[in-house]
Amino acid sequence: MKTVDNFNFKDKKALIRVDFNVPLDGDLNVTDTSRIEAAKPTIIKVLEDGGSAILMSHLGRPKGQVNPDMSLKHITSKVADIIGVTVKFAEDCVGSTAEEAVSNLKSGEVLLLENLRFHAAEEKGDKEFAAQLAKLGDVYVNDAFGTAHRAHASTTIVAESFSEDKCFGYLLAKEIESIDKVMQTGEKPVTAILGGSKVSSKITIIENILDKVDHLIIGGGMTYTFIKAQGGKVGNSICEDDKQELALNILKQAKEKGVEVHIPVDVLAADDFSNDANTKVVPVNEIPDGWEGLDAGPKTLENFKEVILKSKTILWNGPIGVFELPTFAKGTIAIGNFIDEATSKGAFSLVGGGDSVAAVKQFGFEDKVSYVSTGGGAMLESLEGKTLPGIAAIL
Repeated sequence: MKTVDNFNFKDKKALIRVDFNVPLDGDLNVTDTSRIEAAKPTIIKVLEDGGSAILMSHLGRPKGQVNPDMSLKHITSKVADIIGVTVKFAEDCVGSTAEEAVSNLKSGEVLLLENLRFHAAEEKGDKEFAAQLAKLGDVYVNDAFGTAHRAHASTTIVAESFSEDKCFGYLLAKEIESIDKVMQTGEKPVTAILGGSKVSSKITIIENILDKVDHLIIGGGMTYTFIKAQGGKVGNSICEDDKQELALNILKQAKEKGVEVHIPVDVLAADDFSNDANTKVVPVNEIPDGWEGLDAGPKTLENFKEVILKSKTILWNGPIGVFELPTFAKGTIAIGNFIDEATSKGAFSLVGGGDSVAAVKQFGFEDKVSYVSTGGGAMLESLEGKTLPGIAAIL
């Protein structure tokens, strides 16, 4: 796997695909800088070698139209603050404007190109557009895991123009390595904790990881489809009735493969989907009509703790309860604490996929797990066993 460490960038222009698709507030200020911070080590490596960095990214979904609110110029000063050098801005990402800005770029300088998705050709994976981007750099570096599952011009097609002079940035290399640790090389026992609301959104992940894990913990809204499929009463809990047979099939496959599946035995149920609802702890298969399970119960958390603390490799994807409501966040926080404890004892822990990343950040577990993935959809497709086009293009 070629990374920026395999190159000396002295007097070279590095064309770096970063993921600066960051959230902005109503005044167009960046509200979460973690994606910019994640790209910093790769950019600094290029600059310290004596090269220059040309950064390209998308922001939002302008759908091939110029949208001033989605211009990357709004984030230029924040990028400069984080990297610690002045960041120049080009009003376009291809054509004479971009080419002139690049030709004026000196070693040690950084240029941020305008939003790639102002051109419809980016998402279409257009070869001519990719060739125009390729003209801007001597070496292509992909450091955008969040878009590695898209065969776009800047993530995949552009790499075709760089036969040997292409590599992964530190962030993307770390993502690949972390997923590989869970899926291929992880020390046993390997435990996957899958939460979230729907079995349907996790089917391919579950089917792909059954050959890799020793323990599978099921939590969140998915729980009730499994419980109802086994004849339990789930009250008003979220449940995919059309996926019950599938849930039983997953349990059967797991048994055949020797994977221990751990499903909640008790839940914190509520009489309304509200933080101020009446609540009570009930057996997971005896939830009364008019009540719904919104978090894991105390006995369940004891069971989960035992499994997590004896694990050497842990994947966490999806919350255990409705953590957005404080009353039902205790289960998700407890899982974070168990993973923290296992990690401090030497386990490798990877957290990835939208809501679990949000929970980890919200409850302060970011520095207490081994790695937090930056790419939601890309991470999920990796866990499903798919080869991501942005990664294949470099390999």
